Amino acid sequence: MPMSENDQDTHIIEAVGRSKIVIKDGKVTEVSGSRIRHCPLAKKFALPVDDITPDAVRANIEHRMESWGMCRSHRSVCGRAEFVGFGASELIGSGLSSKSLDAAVLACDGAGTVIATSPELVQGIGGRMSGLVSTSPLKDEMDRIEQNGGFILDRTTAKVDQVLGVSRASAQGFRTIAVTVASADDAVSIRKDHPDAFIFGVHLSGISEEDAARIISVSDIVTACASKWIWELAGPRALVQAGTAVPVFALTPQGKRLILEKIERTDRPVLITGSKLPSYGPEVPQPLI
Repeated sequence: MPMSENDQDTHIIEAVGRSKIVIKDGKVTEVSGSRIRHCPLAKKFALPVDDITPDAVRANIEHRMESWGMCRSHRSVCGRAEFVGFGASELIGSGLSSKSLDAAVLACDGAGTVIATSPELVQGIGGRMSGLVSTSPLKDEMDRIEQNGGFILDRTTAKVDQVLGVSRASAQGFRTIAVTVASADDAVSIRKDHPDAFIFGVHLSGISEEDAARIISVSDIVTACASKWIWELAGPRALVQAGTAVPVFALTPQGKRLILEKIERTDRPVLITGSKLPSYGPEVPQPLI
């Protein structure tokens, strides 16, 4: 169903411990309280969030909108700068560079579900993006995505549908397809219909124990975020843990290989050591939810 005129420029995202942020007509109109107080990753944002309050979250989101155009028509869609060593976009981009992946299905503000085929487009879309709940189509942005080799699932509505996105990528002839998912239902459906898909669970803070178990059972990599259940259930099953503050857990040989490929390609120093997992660093999100 087409959106009403009042919904033509509305974007809803979740960030920094599941704060709900509503952006309308290029302005932040709503920020709900976060479920966590501190996050070591948020302290490293371009505009750091030390104490997680609605005012601090608002300032951070407005900084993203001003600096690279999030939820605005002039949004940057390509990038090379890496913001975390083992984030979803960094790992998937590395996989595209090494040719172990040939497409990625991502969620992008202003475009909805996107099929990306270059590391630069993956990093530009996902490097600084938070959890996208829903979005409105921004024509100029979608044009730039397509000009840079991307495919938009639905230009009319900019809907977010990762299940359909993987099916579309498969129909277009892509074979090694990575997809970011925040829903256990989506992850299970994708694994059933596309057994060879590379599933990357993201934005999992606050997920229930049942859904955490379900998404872990079908994912190749999951991000711990501030999820008590991802830490407790994915950690002991992981083949590799990358990071200790807000880590990712590789749950399959394919997930492990993607992390090792990223290590091979990086110039950053990396510590590798055997350990019982999960390994908690001196700082983790507080509280885990």
